[in-house]
Amino acid sequence: MNGARLSVSWLTVLPVRGPGEVDRAVAGRAIAWAPVVGVLLGGAAAGLLWGLGELGASWLLAGFLAVAGLALITRGMHLDGLADTMDGLGSYGSPERAREIMKTGGVGPFGVAALVFTIGIQAFSLAALAGAGHWLAVVAAVAVGRVAVVLACRRGIEAAPGAGFGALVAGTQIPVVGFVWGGIACIAAVFATENPWQGPLAVVVALATSMVLVRHCVRRFGGLNGDVLGAALELSVTITAVMLSLTR
Repeated sequence: MNGARLSVSWLTVLPVRGPGEVDRAVAGRAIAWAPVVGVLLGGAAAGLLWGLGELGASWLLAGFLAVAGLALITRGMHLDGLADTMDGLGSYGSPERAREIMKTGGVGPFGVAALVFTIGIQAFSLAALAGAGHWLAVVAAVAVGRVAVVLACRRGIEAAPGAGFGALVAGTQIPVVGFVWGGIACIAAVFATENPWQGPLAVVVALATSMVLVRHCVRRFGGLNGDVLGAALELSVTITAVMLSLTR
């Protein structure tokens, strides 16, 4: 269970201690467990939305607080990765220059814009799902983001030069692991809304888009790093939540 404990330790602020030594084998098992952690986080987000609704909060306020809660319990590292990735992509320099920009710790205009739009879109989408009573859809949206991480770490993808976390996890997943998790997400999403086709379509579009983003970032930055994983995760959560919140 070292992989499961490490996954919880990496992806949340919960007081779960991972193994004393972490190599690529253990790191790979932790990434494979990421969708399970996503289900737990999605359940917590759905519970927070429901509780706030019961207290009389507007769904929009509840949506923003749910996004804030997810950021808090995940240390905000995925949003930070999204901002850094967008700043890196927004630069016109070499891969080395782009990676340098991503490591500065500051947030540039591209990163700020990405954060504003992502947080706002997620909040409005979660509010719509909560208002419609689609609690499973909330769980699915959060979990799909973690499936995107598994797919991003599939074999054949190399770590970027100088990557720390990326060097541990890049290329650790056999493709079938990610596709199995994607299939499970599609099956579960059938029951997320009244339209059986809507959930699987949302999952497929979100994961496909995240894979395109990862592929572009790997070419642009010379490999995979932790920031790109955060960007892929947040993009997948956003697309899934938006598509599940749409009604005819």
